[in-house]
Amino acid sequence: MTIISSPLDYRNAAKARLPRFLFDYADGGAGSEATLRANVEDLARLGLRQRVLRDVAAIDLSADLLGVRRPLPLALGPIGIAGMYRRRGEIQAARAAAAAGIPFTLSTVGLCSLAEVRAATPDALWFQLYVIRDRAFMADLIATAKAQGAEALIFTVDMPVPGSRYRDAHSGMAGPRAPLRRAVQTLTRPRWAWDVGVRGRPHALGNLLPVLGASSGMNDYMGWLGANFDPSIRWDDIGWLRAAWDGPLVIKGILDPDDARAAADAGADAIVVSNHGGRQLDGASSTARALPAIAAAVKDRVTIFADSGVRSGLDVVRMLALGADGVLLGRAWLYALAVGGQAGVTRLLTMIESEMRVAMALTGVRSIAEIDASILLKERQD
Repeated sequence: MTIISSPLDYRNAAKARLPRFLFDYADGGAGSEATLRANVEDLARLGLRQRVLRDVAAIDLSADLLGVRRPLPLALGPIGIAGMYRRRGEIQAARAAAAAGIPFTLSTVGLCSLAEVRAATPDALWFQLYVIRDRAFMADLIATAKAQGAEALIFTVDMPVPGSRYRDAHSGMAGPRAPLRRAVQTLTRPRWAWDVGVRGRPHALGNLLPVLGASSGMNDYMGWLGANFDPSIRWDDIGWLRAAWDGPLVIKGILDPDDARAAADAGADAIVVSNHGGRQLDGASSTARALPAIAAAVKDRVTIFADSGVRSGLDVVRMLALGADGVLLGRAWLYALAVGGQAGVTRLLTMIESEMRVAMALTGVRSIAEIDASILLKERQD
């Protein structure tokens, strides 16, 4: 029997449930995965300053995110093909987010379309958009996001080209005889095969149906990523995006203070300090190391979100202490989705909330606004 007592338990449970190609795709990073490891390790190295007798009987975890008061300083970040990890996975995750009162961010390359997710839940929906060569199609996606009532547009800028993800070739996500290898792996995971492989159809990329057609699938996903990202994008192009989208605009993939300033200058309402979960440039800074300097540069100009390496409520508190206003969860919610569907994500969020309350009580802070670098042990920040 699998015992889930902490957010970290979901990773091992997901590994046991998923075909290898899907687990490794979620779990892996670029190159030798040094940045992937650093994301987790650099957060873990941040010691917390325990305080006592501070009257922490009433703790408030609510925070303002893009002009809306949320019960937690969290959102579920965008994850491509999440619908392959549990039947219609984006819908299940969106419903869990709605129950917790936090936003769900749908990826451009999710299995479920904007319309399908919106039909399933009327609550906070954010949409993540990639840099795509076809500007007319980008405009169509933005128009669809508006029509479906998306509250924010998350524009991912750290993927002008896909990173070198070597694990995918070994797992069967890509590489020689990939479809055959994936089919063989599916036979070893009958619960997943029934839930997603059979009952989770269609496996088409919902938001890309206008360009890929209803018969698109995993092979189209990998090919489309490489063929349609636009490496020619420049800061000047953000003006076009800002004109097309009149809601909150979030620029995701910032690791440098100068880029953070450029995002603010371009009209972004928020940024996400992120290295794409260590999936793009191996050797890039961890988010934990990049965040303080970026916060110092633009904290008074934009809302600052952070992701990459966050696996627990303790990690959320650490990111807030480093200067983030909110945190986007990624792999943590995907593992929980794979294991327990909507109920798994709900339980994960409950665990994270509980861990945050404990961390705040034991560091002597009673609200999200009180969390800052003063709760960190100075000697462990090197």
